Amino acid sequence: MANESTPLKEIVRSKYAEIARQDKSTNQSSCCGAGGCSTEVYTIMADAYQGMEGYVPEADLGLGCGLPTEHAHIRMGDTVVDLGSGAGNDCFVVRSLVGETGQVIGIDFTPEMLQQARANASKLGFTNVEFREGDIEHIPVDANTADVVISNCVLNLVPDKARVMQEMYRILKPGAHFSVSDIVLDGTLPPAIRSAAEMYAGCVSGAIQSRVYLEFIQIAGFEGVTIQREKPIYVPDDILLQYVTPDELAAYRAQGHVLKSITVYGRKPLVDGFCDPTSGCCC
Repeated sequence: MANESTPLKEIVRSKYAEIARQDKSTNQSSCCGAGGCSTEVYTIMADAYQGMEGYVPEADLGLGCGLPTEHAHIRMGDTVVDLGSGAGNDCFVVRSLVGETGQVIGIDFTPEMLQQARANASKLGFTNVEFREGDIEHIPVDANTADVVISNCVLNLVPDKARVMQEMYRILKPGAHFSVSDIVLDGTLPPAIRSAAEMYAGCVSGAIQSRVYLEFIQIAGFEGVTIQREKPIYVPDDILLQYVTPDELAAYRAQGHVLKSITVYGRKPLVDGFCDPTSGCCC
C-alpha cells in the first residue's frame, strides 16, 4: 500500500492546490472540485451552509458532502479537530459552537488550502482557531486531546482509511466522539472509474463499500457506531462519460444509487481515570 499511496497522495495534493485557486461554482459543479465539471446540475455533493451560525462564505469552497457539525453534539468549551479542513469552512462554524473558551484545530496537507484558512482566521481575529499542516494518516495532535473529531468528504481521499480511523481513536479523549461525512459505495463502480486518478481526487474512485467503512471504524475500537444521515450522490452522465462507454454507464445506472454520502457517529469507550466528557464535570 505504501508504494501505491504516495502517488495518490501527490495527485490529491496537486489537485486540491488547484481547487484552492478555483471559483466556488466550478467546485460545486464537479466531484469535490475534481473529475470534470457538469452542465447537468449545479451542486453535485455539497450541502448548503448558508444561514448557519459562524458561516464564512469566503471559506466555503463547496467541497463537502454533508454537514457533520449539525450532528456532532459540539458544546461550549470543547476542543474540536477537523480532518481535511480546507479553507476553514467547518472550523469557523465549529468556532461559533465552542465559543472563546473552546479550541478548534484544522488539519490539512495542502499548503494552498492552509494559506487560505489562516488568512480567513486572521481576518476574523480568531485566536482559538489553529490550522496545522499534516497527513491525517499521522494526525499532528497529541493523544487524548479532542472532545470531538469531524471531517467532511475527506477520508475517501486517503489510501489507508483504517489507519485514519485508528488515528481518530488515538487523539480523542476516552468517552469522546466523532461525526464524519464521507462518500461510500453500495454497489460496483465501473473499472474505468475505479482506475481514474482524476476521479480518485474527485472523492469517487477512492470510496469503499459502506460495510467495509463501518468495519474499519469498529475495528479501531469505537462503540455506538451509527449512521446519522445518508443521501444518494448522483454524478451526472456528462462527467461519467469522460471515463466510461454508454453501455458501461447504463450498467452502472441499473444498480440504482451506488454512491452515497453518509454521516457517521462513533464514541471512544471510557476508561478508568478519565471523566465522561458528556457529564459536564470535566475541566
